[in-house]
Amino acid sequence: MLVKATLSDAKQLTEIALKSKAIWGYSNELIESWREDLTVTSTIISKEIIYKFMVDTKIAGFYFLNKPKENSIELEMLFVLPNFVNRGIGKQLLTHSFEKAKSLDSKKMILLADPNAVPFYKSQGFYKINKIESSIAGRFLPVMQKDL
Repeated sequence: MLVKATLSDAKQLTEIALKSKAIWGYSNELIESWREDLTVTSTIISKEIIYKFMVDTKIAGFYFLNKPKENSIELEMLFVLPNFVNRGIGKQLLTHSFEKAKSLDSKKMILLADPNAVPFYKSQGFYKINKIESSIAGRFLPVMQKDL
């Protein structure tokens, strides 16, 4: 079940983001270096659009949309706990984010993808529009877009 995140979810959402990122085999040191970028605070929850996917009483995943600018919206984060991967939760989160974006009159969704997640996003209609260098020299992250 998808429900709006609450202020008290901040720490748990951050831990989900870190654990989810780790499934790609990144070192603990590298994951920790991304902690600040992957931190969800209660302030962010109060100002942005964040929904969580509940399985019974456990948060299995979440997404975070920035507020729309003109006719575009950015999917800042979408993470699923490793033990819930391949159960359709990521797709449900993404589909819900599309519906939310459309309700805010967004015509396109943009995201900065982990290279490992590109096949998933492509399967959901995203295409690469650019790339930017990550904090790791020589590593580039694709910027992807989906027309809504």
